[in-house]
Amino acid sequence: MALSAGESDCLRAGDTCSSDDSCSPRLRTLRQCVAGDGSVKLGPGARNQCENAMTALLSTPLHRCQCKRGMKKEKNCLSIYWSLHQSVLHGLSLVEDYPYEPEERGSDYVRLASIAAESEVTTVNRCLDAAKACNIDETCQKLRTEYVSSCIQPSARSGPCNRAKCNKALRKFFDRVPPDYTHELLFCPCTDTACSERRRQTIVPSCSYEDKEKPNCLAQLRICKADYVCRSRWAQFQYDCQPSEQSASGCKQENYGACLLAHTGLIGSTITPNYLDNSTSNVGPWCSCTASGNHREQCSDLLTSFHDNVCLKNAIQAFGNGSDVKTGASQPGMPSPTTDNHSPHVATTAPGVSMETEQNILRAQIPTQVNENDRLWGDEGDSTLPSPGLSDRAAEPVRLSLLLGFGWLFTLLLSDQ
Repeated sequence: MALSAGESDCLRAGDTCSSDDSCSPRLRTLRQCVAGDGSVKLGPGARNQCENAMTALLSTPLHRCQCKRGMKKEKNCLSIYWSLHQSVLHGLSLVEDYPYEPEERGSDYVRLASIAAESEVTTVNRCLDAAKACNIDETCQKLRTEYVSSCIQPSARSGPCNRAKCNKALRKFFDRVPPDYTHELLFCPCTDTACSERRRQTIVPSCSYEDKEKPNCLAQLRICKADYVCRSRWAQFQYDCQPSEQSASGCKQENYGACLLAHTGLIGSTITPNYLDNSTSNVGPWCSCTASGNHREQCSDLLTSFHDNVCLKNAIQAFGNGSDVKTGASQPGMPSPTTDNHSPHVATTAPGVSMETEQNILRAQIPTQVNENDRLWGDEGDSTLPSPGLSDRAAEPVRLSLLLGFGWLFTLLLSDQ
């Protein structure tokens, strides 16, 4: 069984497998293996059957299939990917990277620079120039207006704003608008407090994630990993923003642009990263390690992957000073040109596979059997997972901050129309 060039995405690989007399029964077996109590359904020989099925599927296009970030039916594509790649059974482990195809597009600084040059402002303000550039582009302007409206519109049922609707609109914006625009809006350099606060407000924190109290980070991550799109975005962030003490850039993959793209891929999730204050590169999710119990070190490592990530900090700072160039980036699935055995926070396994216990794997819900009511990211009309205890309701004390914080958004949206 083989796929022709350009047909290696997981949707087509799954269709091809399902229509193949040899592949199809093995895929069905694997689905039972990772479904709840699947080993019981398979009988006494379940262990060998599971291992044999997975080993056989490693030689099919399912093993190397990928998905495109923001594609139609993204969640369906990812569910096929994870049906094989989450199967760490009885010591047989798949060491993989994240499921997304590498992004080829880069930022068109020449075009943005020409827009900035036409500005009548004598002192360059890249954040304002980024807003003007977005207003000129039809897609950027439309989707930006859409998410701002969604994030500040009061809801009779949800209170000051509808968090689920806000986050869905944010994800749509960052998935469909080229990074030429989104990166300039989110990572533009600031030299004063007012500019920094406007930049922090870009993703409407008072509606998209802030609440009275910060939730536990590990609880937020568990919710993320239960959603196949969020899980994939988290894996992409771990891979593309993996720090390295052996690299001059600070990034193991030597690609600042890919790291920034992975960062924006998490926006709108339960671990949405944003500026924590008015500094240039102090970013992280809205959560804490309170009530982590015996898992406090694991929780601290999660925060460290943002707060003390030299790769992410360098990528943001390099973008601000215009030096974010790609230097020999490793493609997913290929070894990095450098090895990093000394960084205390670098994972020893690739992020695409979560090293679960045997019991957890056998209890896991198979992605291709996800109930239609499950709240997954993906196509138009699909709902999204809320933060724990939040339902789709934003924090109560946000009315005043919404009024004060987003007058500037409307000003920028209306400017240069």
